Amino acid sequence: MFKRITLVLLEAAFAAGPARAAKLELLNVSYDPTRELWRDINAAFVSKYEAKSGTTLEIKQSHGGSGTQARAVIDGLDADVVTLAMWPDTDAIRKAGQIAEGWDKRLPNNSLAYTSTIVFVVRKGNPKGIKDWPDIVKPGVEIVTPNPKTSGNGKLSFLAAWGSVTQRGGSEADALEFVKKLYEHVPVLDLGARGSTTTFVQKKIGDVHLAWENEALLEVNEAAGEVEVVIPPISFLAEPHVAWVDANVKRKGTAAAAKAYLEFLYTEDGQTIIAKNFYRPTDPAVRQRYAKEFPDIKLFPVTAIAKSWDDAYDKFFNEGKLFDSFYKPNK
Repeated sequence: MFKRITLVLLEAAFAAGPARAAKLELLNVSYDPTRELWRDINAAFVSKYEAKSGTTLEIKQSHGGSGTQARAVIDGLDADVVTLAMWPDTDAIRKAGQIAEGWDKRLPNNSLAYTSTIVFVVRKGNPKGIKDWPDIVKPGVEIVTPNPKTSGNGKLSFLAAWGSVTQRGGSEADALEFVKKLYEHVPVLDLGARGSTTTFVQKKIGDVHLAWENEALLEVNEAAGEVEVVIPPISFLAEPHVAWVDANVKRKGTAAAAKAYLEFLYTEDGQTIIAKNFYRPTDPAVRQRYAKEFPDIKLFPVTAIAKSWDDAYDKFFNEGKLFDSFYKPNK
């Protein structure tokens, strides 16, 4: 009798085990211009994970303005991992109870697998002579940048512009006048980074596009010589943290796969893919190999212009705060 019961249990285990582990699906909710990066990361990781675990893995992607994406996850978008543009967007999901406390300490380098910055994309030959931040607000220059209320690119561009003044000795009053003037030169605020790329490259609106460094280099590669990148001497240090969404992976049984997926970013293969997609890898050896792709810029962190990310959001971007005080979309 005992042998018969054991046999039945073993048969049930073998029947149930593969059915549970045969296929998993992850959803990566990311910010707007990371489609190409995650396509390449996914292709490399899936094959390695399947070979190691015997599990068939499918990774789906969702892209949009970083702030909009964070709100979608809070409202029920079933993300296993979030790879958003800025720390506050991910932390908003933590505040909603869906990501554990201390999430940014669970992976190496404070959950930063790569960094980036904001640079300029200009028309072929740089006809407006744009080399530095003051040049973009000269008479006759049109600026393309996404909305800081919805887009990580938009917020980072705003902060880069603000800090380009204060980090060179200007006052906050000077910085305010500069950003006011900047947005007077913006004909349209798209919702996200990729929308601004379309506006600049395909619709041919504007003289300068304030873009993620990776997006700028991608634009040049795809625009057949019609645009070029200008690296300003100073810009903002962009830090797109990554995290798994505890509430969702626990419910879906995808915690191990989600963690392995993000850990892959820190391997030599992952860091190399990151560099090839024009993001600044955090591994020093890989960064050195791709040094020519990433020229030195004076990069300042958020703490150079605010007490913290929460303070920066409250000061600049929350409802009724600094950006709202001067930008009137229906003016």
